[in-house]
Amino acid sequence: MSHGSSYPVGLSPPGPARALPSGRAAAPPGLRLLAAAVCFLVALVLTGVLFVRTGPGQWIDGLLLPRAESGGGYEQDSDLVGPAKTVLATFGSPTLLAVLLGGVLVVGVLGRRLLAGVVGVGVVLCAVATAGAVKSALPRPDLTIEGATSHNSFPSGHVAVATALVLAFLLVLPGWARRWLVVPGAAGVSVIGAATMIAGWHRFSDVLGGVLLSVTLFCLAAAALTLRPGDDTPPPRATPVAGRAWRAVVEGVVGLIVFGWVVRVLVPGLAASLRWGPLVAILAATGLSVVAVGVAVFLVRSVEFVGPVGSRQRQRQRPTDPGAMERLVTTDVRTAWPRRADITHEASSKSEQFS
Repeated sequence: MSHGSSYPVGLSPPGPARALPSGRAAAPPGLRLLAAAVCFLVALVLTGVLFVRTGPGQWIDGLLLPRAESGGGYEQDSDLVGPAKTVLATFGSPTLLAVLLGGVLVVGVLGRRLLAGVVGVGVVLCAVATAGAVKSALPRPDLTIEGATSHNSFPSGHVAVATALVLAFLLVLPGWARRWLVVPGAAGVSVIGAATMIAGWHRFSDVLGGVLLSVTLFCLAAAALTLRPGDDTPPPRATPVAGRAWRAVVEGVVGLIVFGWVVRVLVPGLAASLRWGPLVAILAATGLSVVAVGVAVFLVRSVEFVGPVGSRQRQRQRPTDPGAMERLVTTDVRTAWPRRADITHEASSKSEQFS
Protein backbone atom coordinates (compact mmCIF):
# COMPACT_ATOMS: atom_id res chain seq x y z
CA MET A 1 0.00 0.00 0.00
CA SER A 2 1.48 3.30 -1.07
CA HIS A 3 1.64 5.90 1.59
CA GLY A 4 2.26 8.78 -0.80
CA SER A 5 3.56 11.99 0.69
CA SER A 6 4.78 11.87 4.24
CA TYR A 7 3.01 15.15 5.02
CA PRO A 8 -0.76 15.51 5.32
CA VAL A 9 -2.72 17.61 2.88
CA GLY A 10 -3.18 21.23 3.90
CA LEU A 11 -0.14 21.31 6.18
CA SER A 12 3.08 22.91 4.99
CA PRO A 13 6.42 21.31 5.84
CA PRO A 14 8.26 22.83 8.72
CA GLY A 15 10.70 25.62 7.97
CA PRO A 16 14.24 25.99 9.23
CA ALA A 17 14.82 25.85 12.94
CA ARG A 18 14.54 29.22 14.68
CA ALA A 19 16.17 30.29 17.90
CA LEU A 20 13.95 30.43 20.94
CA PRO A 21 12.81 33.94 21.89
CA SER A 22 14.77 35.56 24.66
CA GLY A 23 14.23 38.71 26.71
CA ARG A 24 16.09 41.86 25.76
CA ALA A 25 19.26 41.98 27.87
CA ALA A 26 20.08 45.10 29.81
CA ALA A 27 23.50 46.71 29.87
CA PRO A 28 26.01 44.65 31.87
CA PRO A 29 26.13 45.73 35.53
CA GLY A 30 29.89 46.25 35.35
CA LEU A 31 29.56 48.82 32.56
CA ARG A 32 26.76 50.61 34.43
CA LEU A 33 28.92 50.81 37.54
CA LEU A 34 31.91 52.11 35.58
CA ALA A 35 29.75 54.78 33.96
CA ALA A 36 28.38 55.76 37.37
CA ALA A 37 31.91 55.94 38.79
CA VAL A 38 32.91 58.35 36.02
CA CYS A 39 29.83 60.51 36.67
CA PHE A 40 30.47 60.66 40.43
CA LEU A 41 34.15 61.42 39.83
CA VAL A 42 33.22 64.31 37.54
CA ALA A 43 30.79 65.58 40.20
CA LEU A 44 33.55 65.33 42.83
CA VAL A 45 36.01 67.30 40.68
CA LEU A 46 33.42 69.96 39.84
CA THR A 47 32.48 70.29 43.53
CA GLY A 48 36.12 70.78 44.49
CA VAL A 49 36.77 73.29 41.72
CA LEU A 50 33.60 75.28 42.43
CA PHE A 51 33.75 75.49 46.22
CA VAL A 52 37.51 75.54 46.73
CA ARG A 53 38.92 77.43 43.73
CA THR A 54 36.23 80.01 42.94
CA GLY A 55 34.97 83.07 44.79
CA PRO A 56 31.25 82.26 44.48
CA GLY A 57 31.85 78.78 45.87
CA GLN A 58 33.76 80.06 48.89
CA TRP A 59 31.06 82.66 49.43
CA ILE A 60 28.33 79.96 49.42
CA ASP A 61 30.31 77.90 51.93
CA GLY A 62 30.66 80.94 54.17
CA LEU A 63 26.98 81.80 53.81
CA LEU A 64 25.84 78.33 54.85
CA LEU A 65 28.41 77.95 57.61
CA PRO A 66 29.51 81.40 58.83
CA ARG A 67 32.49 81.83 61.09
CA ALA A 68 31.81 82.30 64.79
CA GLU A 69 31.98 85.86 66.10
CA SER A 70 34.23 84.86 69.00
CA GLY A 71 37.45 83.04 68.23
CA GLY A 72 37.11 83.21 64.44
CA GLY A 73 36.47 79.48 64.06
CA TYR A 74 33.56 77.75 62.39
CA GLU A 75 32.15 76.20 65.56
CA GLN A 76 28.48 77.13 65.70
CA ASP A 77 26.88 78.91 68.60
CA SER A 78 24.49 76.11 69.52
CA ASP A 79 23.64 73.72 72.31
CA LEU A 80 24.37 70.89 69.88
CA VAL A 81 28.13 71.52 69.81
CA GLY A 82 28.73 69.24 72.79
CA PRO A 83 26.74 66.29 71.39
CA ALA A 84 28.34 66.83 67.97
CA LYS A 85 31.85 66.56 69.40
CA THR A 86 30.82 63.48 71.35
CA VAL A 87 29.53 61.83 68.18
CA LEU A 88 32.74 62.64 66.30
CA ALA A 89 34.94 61.39 69.13
CA THR A 90 32.99 58.14 69.36
CA PHE A 91 32.97 57.54 65.62
CA GLY A 92 36.68 58.34 65.37
CA SER A 93 37.57 55.64 67.88
CA PRO A 94 39.90 53.05 66.30
CA THR A 95 38.18 50.32 68.30
CA LEU A 96 34.75 51.14 66.86
CA LEU A 97 36.13 51.34 63.32
CA ALA A 98 37.86 47.97 63.77
CA VAL A 99 34.60 46.42 65.01
CA LEU A 100 32.67 47.81 62.03
CA LEU A 101 35.25 46.61 59.53
CA GLY A 102 35.24 43.23 61.23
CA GLY A 103 31.46 43.19 60.90
CA VAL A 104 31.82 43.66 57.14
CA LEU A 105 34.13 40.65 56.95
CA VAL A 106 31.90 38.51 59.17
CA VAL A 107 28.80 39.26 57.11
CA GLY A 108 30.82 38.52 53.98
CA VAL A 109 31.94 35.12 55.30
CA LEU A 110 28.41 34.17 56.42
CA GLY A 111 26.98 35.12 53.03
CA ARG A 112 29.77 33.43 51.02
CA ARG A 113 31.01 36.88 49.96
CA LEU A 114 34.44 36.95 51.56
CA LEU A 115 36.07 38.56 48.52
CA ALA A 116 33.40 41.27 48.52
CA GLY A 117 34.02 41.83 52.24
CA VAL A 118 37.76 42.25 51.69
CA VAL A 119 37.06 44.68 48.85
CA GLY A 120 34.63 46.59 51.09
CA VAL A 121 37.29 46.98 53.77
CA GLY A 122 39.65 48.16 51.05
CA VAL A 123 37.12 50.78 49.97
CA VAL A 124 37.00 52.20 53.51
CA LEU A 125 40.79 52.31 53.85
CA CYS A 126 41.15 53.82 50.39
CA ALA A 127 38.58 56.50 51.29
CA VAL A 128 40.65 57.44 54.36
CA ALA A 129 43.90 57.62 52.39
CA THR A 130 42.41 59.48 49.42
CA ALA A 131 40.62 62.09 51.56
CA GLY A 132 43.83 62.82 53.47
CA ALA A 133 45.89 63.03 50.28
CA VAL A 134 43.43 65.39 48.57
CA LYS A 135 43.26 67.67 51.61
CA SER A 136 47.05 67.89 51.70
CA ALA A 137 47.58 68.37 47.97
CA LEU A 138 44.65 70.66 47.10
CA PRO A 139 45.39 74.32 47.88
CA ARG A 140 42.61 76.70 48.88
CA PRO A 141 43.48 80.12 47.51
CA ASP A 142 42.76 83.27 49.43
CA LEU A 143 40.24 85.10 47.23
CA THR A 144 39.55 87.83 49.80
CA ILE A 145 36.07 86.47 50.48
CA GLU A 146 34.67 87.80 53.74
CA GLY A 147 34.59 85.08 56.37
CA ALA A 148 36.65 82.62 54.27
CA THR A 149 40.01 81.14 55.24
CA SER A 150 42.78 79.57 53.18
CA HIS A 151 42.76 76.37 55.25
CA ASN A 152 41.62 73.50 53.05
CA SER A 153 39.41 70.80 54.55
CA PHE A 154 37.97 69.32 51.34
CA PRO A 155 36.85 66.52 51.41
CA SER A 156 35.74 65.41 54.87
CA GLY A 157 37.50 62.25 56.01
CA HIS A 158 34.86 61.50 58.67
CA VAL A 159 32.03 61.67 56.12
CA ALA A 160 34.02 59.67 53.57
CA VAL A 161 34.61 56.88 56.09
CA ALA A 162 30.96 56.85 57.22
CA THR A 163 29.74 56.64 53.63
CA ALA A 164 32.30 53.99 52.70
CA LEU A 165 31.25 51.83 55.66
CA VAL A 166 27.60 51.92 54.60
CA LEU A 167 28.52 51.05 51.02
CA ALA A 168 30.89 48.27 52.16
CA PHE A 169 27.92 46.54 53.78
CA LEU A 170 26.10 46.79 50.44
CA LEU A 171 28.75 44.52 48.92
CA VAL A 172 28.25 41.73 51.47
CA LEU A 173 24.48 41.89 51.97
CA PRO A 174 22.11 39.92 49.73
CA GLY A 175 20.15 41.84 47.16
CA TRP A 176 16.81 41.77 49.02
CA ALA A 177 18.37 43.32 52.15
CA ARG A 178 20.17 46.23 50.51
CA ARG A 179 17.23 48.57 50.16
CA TRP A 180 16.60 48.32 53.89
CA LEU A 181 20.02 49.90 54.41
CA VAL A 182 19.18 53.15 52.59
CA VAL A 183 17.40 55.00 55.40
CA PRO A 184 19.56 53.91 58.38
CA GLY A 185 22.75 54.20 56.32
CA ALA A 186 21.92 57.66 55.02
CA ALA A 187 20.87 58.66 58.53
CA GLY A 188 24.26 57.66 59.92
CA VAL A 189 26.12 59.55 57.19
CA SER A 190 23.91 62.60 57.75
CA VAL A 191 24.53 62.58 61.51
CA ILE A 192 28.30 62.47 60.98
CA GLY A 193 28.13 65.22 58.35
CA ALA A 194 25.93 67.42 60.55
CA ALA A 195 28.25 66.88 63.52
CA THR A 196 31.30 67.98 61.52
CA MET A 197 29.56 71.19 60.46
CA ILE A 198 28.12 72.01 63.88
CA ALA A 199 31.49 71.43 65.54
CA GLY A 200 33.15 73.61 62.91
CA TRP A 201 35.39 70.86 61.57
CA HIS A 202 34.15 70.95 57.96
CA ARG A 203 32.19 73.09 55.53
CA PHE A 204 29.16 72.02 53.49
CA SER A 205 31.32 71.36 50.42
CA ASP A 206 33.58 69.10 52.49
CA VAL A 207 30.62 66.92 53.47
CA LEU A 208 29.44 66.74 49.87
CA GLY A 209 32.96 65.88 48.70
CA GLY A 210 33.28 63.06 51.24
CA VAL A 211 30.05 61.45 50.07
CA LEU A 212 30.98 61.73 46.37
CA LEU A 213 34.47 60.35 47.00
CA SER A 214 33.22 57.20 48.72
CA VAL A 215 30.46 56.55 46.17
CA THR A 216 33.04 56.84 43.37
CA LEU A 217 35.32 54.31 45.06
CA PHE A 218 32.36 52.01 45.72
CA CYS A 219 31.29 52.01 42.07
CA LEU A 220 34.84 51.21 40.95
CA ALA A 221 35.13 48.36 43.47
CA ALA A 222 31.72 46.92 42.59
CA ALA A 223 32.57 47.10 38.88
CA ALA A 224 35.84 45.25 39.52
CA LEU A 225 33.98 42.51 41.40
CA THR A 226 31.40 42.24 38.63
CA LEU A 227 33.93 42.12 35.78
CA ARG A 228 36.38 39.75 37.47
CA PRO A 229 37.58 36.75 35.39
CA GLY A 230 35.43 33.67 35.69
CA ASP A 231 32.25 35.58 36.44
CA ASP A 232 29.70 34.11 34.05
CA THR A 233 26.58 35.53 35.67
CA PRO A 234 24.03 36.28 32.91
CA PRO A 235 23.09 39.93 32.48
CA PRO A 236 19.74 40.96 33.95
CA ARG A 237 16.75 41.45 31.73
CA ALA A 238 15.85 44.99 30.96
CA THR A 239 12.72 46.37 32.56
CA PRO A 240 10.84 49.45 31.39
CA VAL A 241 12.78 52.58 32.25
CA ALA A 242 9.63 54.44 33.25
CA GLY A 243 8.70 51.74 35.75
CA ARG A 244 12.13 51.73 37.31
CA ALA A 245 12.20 55.52 37.52
CA TRP A 246 8.78 55.76 39.17
CA ARG A 247 9.64 53.05 41.67
CA ALA A 248 12.92 54.78 42.54
CA VAL A 249 11.15 58.12 42.97
CA VAL A 250 8.47 56.61 45.21
CA GLU A 251 11.02 54.78 47.36
CA GLY A 252 13.14 57.94 47.61
CA VAL A 253 10.18 60.07 48.69
CA VAL A 254 9.10 57.49 51.26
CA GLY A 255 12.67 57.27 52.56
CA LEU A 256 12.94 61.05 52.93
CA ILE A 257 9.59 61.21 54.75
CA VAL A 258 10.61 58.45 57.15
CA PHE A 259 14.00 60.02 57.74
CA GLY A 260 12.43 63.46 58.32
CA TRP A 261 10.07 61.95 60.87
CA VAL A 262 12.99 60.23 62.62
CA VAL A 263 14.95 63.50 62.76
CA ARG A 264 11.92 65.34 64.10
CA VAL A 265 11.43 62.76 66.86
CA LEU A 266 15.06 62.27 67.84
CA VAL A 267 16.22 65.89 67.46
CA PRO A 268 13.15 68.04 68.14
CA GLY A 269 15.19 71.15 68.94
CA LEU A 270 17.37 71.07 65.81
CA ALA A 271 15.65 74.00 64.10
CA ALA A 272 15.54 76.03 67.30
CA SER A 273 19.21 75.42 68.11
CA LEU A 274 20.72 76.48 64.76
CA ARG A 275 20.63 79.50 62.51
CA TRP A 276 19.16 79.17 59.07
CA GLY A 277 22.54 78.77 57.30
CA PRO A 278 23.76 75.64 59.13
CA LEU A 279 20.22 74.27 59.16
CA VAL A 280 19.96 74.56 55.36
CA ALA A 281 23.42 73.00 55.00
CA ILE A 282 22.45 70.05 57.21
CA LEU A 283 19.17 69.45 55.40
CA ALA A 284 20.86 69.69 51.99
CA ALA A 285 23.62 67.30 53.06
CA THR A 286 20.98 64.91 54.40
CA GLY A 287 19.07 64.88 51.14
CA LEU A 288 22.24 64.37 49.10
CA SER A 289 23.31 61.49 51.37
CA VAL A 290 19.96 59.77 50.89
CA VAL A 291 20.20 60.21 47.11
CA ALA A 292 23.80 58.95 46.96
CA VAL A 293 23.13 55.81 49.02
CA GLY A 294 19.89 55.20 47.13
CA VAL A 295 21.69 55.43 43.78
CA ALA A 296 24.33 52.98 44.99
CA VAL A 297 21.62 50.51 46.04
CA PHE A 298 19.87 50.95 42.68
CA LEU A 299 23.08 50.27 40.74
CA VAL A 300 23.74 46.93 42.47
CA ARG A 301 20.10 45.88 42.77
CA SER A 302 20.56 42.86 40.45
CA VAL A 303 24.19 42.00 41.26
CA GLU A 304 25.13 39.26 43.69
CA PHE A 305 28.78 39.38 44.77
CA VAL A 306 28.83 35.70 45.78
CA GLY A 307 32.15 33.89 45.64
CA PRO A 308 33.00 31.82 42.53
CA VAL A 309 31.53 28.34 42.31
CA GLY A 310 33.90 25.37 42.09
CA SER A 311 34.63 23.94 38.67
CA ARG A 312 32.91 20.58 39.33
CA GLN A 313 29.83 22.23 40.78
CA ARG A 314 29.71 24.69 37.87
CA GLN A 315 29.80 21.80 35.40
CA ARG A 316 26.88 20.19 37.20
CA GLN A 317 24.89 23.41 37.21
CA ARG A 318 25.22 24.22 33.52
CA PRO A 319 25.27 21.99 30.40
CA THR A 320 28.48 21.61 28.44
CA ASP A 321 26.78 22.77 25.28
CA PRO A 322 24.66 25.94 25.68
CA GLY A 323 22.68 25.11 22.51
CA ALA A 324 21.74 21.58 23.54
CA MET A 325 18.34 22.54 24.97
CA GLU A 326 17.50 24.70 21.97
CA ARG A 327 18.38 21.93 19.51
CA LEU A 328 16.35 19.46 21.55
CA VAL A 329 13.27 21.68 21.32
CA THR A 330 13.66 22.30 17.59
CA THR A 331 14.30 18.58 16.96
CA ASP A 332 11.07 17.68 18.77
CA VAL A 333 9.24 20.22 16.62
CA ARG A 334 10.62 18.71 13.42
CA THR A 335 10.00 15.09 14.39
CA ALA A 336 6.46 15.96 15.42
CA TRP A 337 5.45 16.62 11.80
CA PRO A 338 6.26 13.10 10.39
CA ARG A 339 4.61 11.49 13.39
CA ARG A 340 1.48 13.52 12.81
CA ALA A 341 1.56 12.63 9.11
CA ASP A 342 1.89 8.88 9.82
CA ILE A 343 -0.95 8.96 12.32
CA THR A 344 -3.19 10.84 9.85
CA HIS A 345 -2.42 8.43 7.00
CA GLU A 346 -2.94 5.35 9.19
CA ALA A 347 -6.32 6.64 10.29
CA SER A 348 -7.42 7.29 6.70
CA SER A 349 -6.26 3.79 5.61
CA LYS A 350 -8.28 2.11 8.33
CA SER A 351 -11.37 4.09 7.39
CA GLU A 352 -11.01 2.94 3.76
CA GLN A 353 -10.76 -0.73 4.86
CA PHE A 354 -13.95 -0.56 6.91
CA SER A 355 -15.88 1.32 4.21
